[in-house]
Amino acid sequence: PIHVSTRQKMSVTVCVTGAAGQIAYSLYPHLCSGSTFGPNTKIKLHLLDIPPMQEALGGVQMELIDAAFPLLEDVVTTADVQTAFTGIDFCIMLGAFPRKEGMERKDLLKANAAIFKEQGAALNAYAKKTVKVVVVGNPANTNCCIASSCAPDIPKNQFSALTRLDHNRAKSHIAKRMAVDSTKVENTIIWGNHSSTQFPDISHATVEGKPVRAAVADDEWLNGEFIKTVQTRGAAIIKARKFSSALSAAIAIRDHIHDWAVGTAPGTFVSMAVASDGSYGIPEGIVYSFPVTCANGGYTIVQGLAIDDFSREKMSTTLNELQEEKEAAFAFLS
Repeated sequence: PIHVSTRQKMSVTVCVTGAAGQIAYSLYPHLCSGSTFGPNTKIKLHLLDIPPMQEALGGVQMELIDAAFPLLEDVVTTADVQTAFTGIDFCIMLGAFPRKEGMERKDLLKANAAIFKEQGAALNAYAKKTVKVVVVGNPANTNCCIASSCAPDIPKNQFSALTRLDHNRAKSHIAKRMAVDSTKVENTIIWGNHSSTQFPDISHATVEGKPVRAAVADDEWLNGEFIKTVQTRGAAIIKARKFSSALSAAIAIRDHIHDWAVGTAPGTFVSMAVASDGSYGIPEGIVYSFPVTCANGGYTIVQGLAIDDFSREKMSTTLNELQEEKEAAFAFLS
């Protein structure tokens, strides 16, 4: 007998920028295997990178074909933004100007302001108006803010920056401390910038249903070493590996997109950097990491969480950095 699936396979077109890089290489199996968009969603990939990377990108394309992913329909490689962005449903922005030795932060902001101005305008011109954008290339929050401001026809709530890696780090460090698996830890929060000023907050988190603060019973560790470890984890990995996080970054991108597209589990929230709507006193328009829930392809900032003085101080520190970054980056745009 011939069996016809009653579940129609959907199809999404996903652009990855910086597509020949190591995060992208770690990400492709997650995009193509069904773990990101679900087992019934076919995927078309548009891979964008700069002209010198096109030969390497051709090798990536060959490997994606050779992997014989049942859900992968097509792979396009290009250095042209119009080709890359036309008709896309998701854009994962990994490509950014890397910080080089001796480089001032303002130089990094200037180099990236130019890239994300161009790519934001290209998204506005060529992508679907329903496109969802995840900015990973650093400084991610500010790059996201620039891209969004240069894409006036795409709603602000379709742009986000990745703080899920920090969120997962916070979750896993609590799990390790309590000797449980990471699924037992829920509702950790990352507030603010994807930088060393971020605030990993466990005030509302639980481990096996019990408040983390009570379960860990060590405020000195929670308010000190735990926060510092999560804030500086990226630098520690670069020091050890001589490369930035790729495997864990790819997992975090998968988690971020999966939850945004498919939804968060009932009663749980995750961290996403999104344009503030004024929640928790964060000025409107700043791309700031908040606790969110996701449903029906959208996110909602979790409201009504109590913020103590310790948390408010940390939240303000990371806000100040974001305001300074935004001011400096937008000065280059004008």
